[in-house]
Amino acid sequence: MSHPDFRLNLRPLGTPRGVSSVVGPHGVGASPGDKKSKNKSIRGKKKSVFETYMSKEDVSEGLKRGTLIQGVLRINPKKFHEAFIPSPDGDRDIFIDGVVARNRALNGDLVVVKLLPEEQWKVIKPESNDKETEGAYELDLPEELCGSHLLQQPVKGYNDSPDVIIEAQFEDSDSEDGHGNTQNVLVDGVKKPSVCVHDKGKEDADAPVTKDESTSTSQDPRALPEKSLQRSAKVVYILEKKHSRAATGFLKLLADKNSELFRKYALFSPSDHRVPRIYVPLKDCPQDFVTRPQDYANTLFICRIVDWKEDSNFALGQLAKSLGQAGEIEPETEGILTEYGVDFSDFSSEVLDCLPQGLPWTVPPEEFSKRRDLRKDCIFTIDPSTARDLDDALSCKLLADGNFEVGVHIADVSYFVPEGSPLDKVAAERATSVYLVQKVVPMLPRLLCEELCSLHPMTDKLTFSVIWTLTPEGKILGEWFGRTIIRSCTKLSYEHAQSMIESPTEKIPEKELPPISPEHTSEEVHRAVLNLHGIAKELRKQRFVDGALRLDQLKLAFTLDHETGLPQGCHIYEYRDSNKLVEEFMLLANMAVAHKTHRTFPERALLRRHPPPQTKMLNDLVEFCEQLGLPMDFSSAGALNKSLTTTFGDDKYSLARKEVLTNMCSRPMQMALYFCSGVLQDQTQFRHYALNVPLYTHFTSPIRRFADVLVHRLLAAALGCGELPDLEPEALQKQADHCNDRRMASKRVQELSTGLFFAILVKESGPLESEAMVLGVLNQAFDVLVLRYGVQKRIYCNALPLRSYHFQKVGKKPELILVWEPEDTDQEPVQQVVTIFSLVEVVLQAETTALKYSAVLKRPGTEGLLSRQDEEQPDAGVAGGLRA
Repeated sequence: MSHPDFRLNLRPLGTPRGVSSVVGPHGVGASPGDKKSKNKSIRGKKKSVFETYMSKEDVSEGLKRGTLIQGVLRINPKKFHEAFIPSPDGDRDIFIDGVVARNRALNGDLVVVKLLPEEQWKVIKPESNDKETEGAYELDLPEELCGSHLLQQPVKGYNDSPDVIIEAQFEDSDSEDGHGNTQNVLVDGVKKPSVCVHDKGKEDADAPVTKDESTSTSQDPRALPEKSLQRSAKVVYILEKKHSRAATGFLKLLADKNSELFRKYALFSPSDHRVPRIYVPLKDCPQDFVTRPQDYANTLFICRIVDWKEDSNFALGQLAKSLGQAGEIEPETEGILTEYGVDFSDFSSEVLDCLPQGLPWTVPPEEFSKRRDLRKDCIFTIDPSTARDLDDALSCKLLADGNFEVGVHIADVSYFVPEGSPLDKVAAERATSVYLVQKVVPMLPRLLCEELCSLHPMTDKLTFSVIWTLTPEGKILGEWFGRTIIRSCTKLSYEHAQSMIESPTEKIPEKELPPISPEHTSEEVHRAVLNLHGIAKELRKQRFVDGALRLDQLKLAFTLDHETGLPQGCHIYEYRDSNKLVEEFMLLANMAVAHKTHRTFPERALLRRHPPPQTKMLNDLVEFCEQLGLPMDFSSAGALNKSLTTTFGDDKYSLARKEVLTNMCSRPMQMALYFCSGVLQDQTQFRHYALNVPLYTHFTSPIRRFADVLVHRLLAAALGCGELPDLEPEALQKQADHCNDRRMASKRVQELSTGLFFAILVKESGPLESEAMVLGVLNQAFDVLVLRYGVQKRIYCNALPLRSYHFQKVGKKPELILVWEPEDTDQEPVQQVVTIFSLVEVVLQAETTALKYSAVLKRPGTEGLLSRQDEEQPDAGVAGGLRA
């Protein structure tokens, strides 16, 4: 189990580098280290930095009366002094300015704030809202908006076949939140892996930021007609410390060698600047640290905050362990997992004792009398080729009347996880498997995930099935739920299924297919795949006619060297018909189970809702699109989906613009959340915005999501073949909240893992060139979406060899005019205009510090990059480009 105090979750905040006047410019202890403050503290008169928290009673009274507001704290990863909580009315976020106002709360904590008097509210100038004003967020796209069961495969025509293709079995095939491929993997500065010791005085660890950059910028969807105020507040109480209170970073000696503190403490400097600097007792540090601090300059440590007193800018902490060298995959990965409170320890013997002991395990005879025997049916799995935890299988039988019997068969995990057992408790605590680029941290012991429950071919397995009678158009004529026994006849990869879809009339050669059990033929499987594909296309078409939304975003896949584990190359993952086929039936099963459990237990159903986008941010986006003359309709999920699919052509430039706009549309989106139906009174809030359906849940991935295990138990009780889980609505809601928290943490960890591998790839194989499209223009910098890799970066003018640059507005559209220094003195300087939707060429290059990379603009006039063949860059091992 994870440490009780650090049990939950999300990620860090911090004492902003160079924000507090008492903190030295390089994050070394100016305050407690200098003589004055030392003497003060000795005399016991040290002045408080932070306010005392309000009492519990006053807080609950204030929340009842509406004089206090609660919300999850988000700290801007680029401007560490800016923090926000969402406004309860969906309007502009409430602003919390500076560390003192944050009052020792960390990123992700559930806090209570008190509004400041209006004269202290933040003034937002018309052109000042760059995307961080409200942003401060790590893009929270719900995975239902994106595709999943993501397989990563080498792009055709890529000559040097890589050793290992890593297939991210990230999200389920039910991409409910409309996102095609888990969103932007590398929002700059957010998913940044830890960085070697560098100047913490800079606000942005990426590049020189100029003083007024944040004030005179005009960034995409945030242009306002006239000055307006943003409500500002201060934190008065922490309701729940959701941040793990753990951080990775580096050890330094205190600056003042004569201070008393110098003899007792070292300074821990977190890589994530949203976490405060921390005093750690020297007795925790390596023995020779004081005499040889330089030996540890590149060593990554984990530190846990144990206290943060009112009278100190710095927290007090305990050094948990030394991870190893910064910039190496395993130490960095362990740091990421620890910071996000992911329990990656081995399962205890008490937990393992809950598993069947006599192996190999076979289905007990009594189960045959309790279940429908489907072992003779043609049932198969479709998964990424490296997947080992196969939790869903499909079947499709043509009926005499021309309709189909279609089955979704899900591993019956709840059979092996008795409610209240140690195994149940650890699964509830972990709540989700966590998928990293190079490995998985499983929710359940591997024996369960990969053996007992996994639907391997040609072995009898216990399942929970939903079986429909469907017309070829996907209309439901009948529906059956029940516990079953299946015997999958083959394990298809997405590539196998895709080749069947692409060759509807040709027989696929046996050598190109996996083994198929003798009771069934490859033709029979091929026919079933084609029939499922036909129905899935109809279901999908109808879903979008009915108003569903999908925001496909670029997703990175890596090829790894099987000996070193280092990334050899990467490419954009392609989401194809075989993925869509699986996705449609998973969505259908999840919706069917949601209706069934809610009908039977209106107060006890565990459902999944997706709130509509944040109003204020959506309105800003609407205005922004109007200024650019883009005919976008944001009135509903379906209208937005239609706008995105019909506004753009399919040439390279149009596709790149669509990519950028999709990215912008994702910003106002909220996370989808598990909830208990008995706790939320207003049934209109049950809706799922992206899917545009009244009820939805998760049923199809119980091996890797605890919410699905709970839903299986509820469904069994609804069918009279299981006990109703011993959870009152409030207790079920508490578990739902925990699942939400862990899911969010696991999503962050995935993104950081991708970020880590990409940073290493840039370092090992770079510099990497790509075309990029401008997302937003500030007065001394601009943001780009790098099209080949789907990453976002900020490019700073003062990092380019420019003679001059000039920011201006043309109408309401911001633009930067760059005047390049000529390469030869006898040439004229080249002028380049950068505006939103400009297509530019960029180079991603590693910086001297470990795992940091920046983007610079290529001089205009050099040969276009995307026109070249990827094979010309074999050393980078990169394939990809724009998806058609």
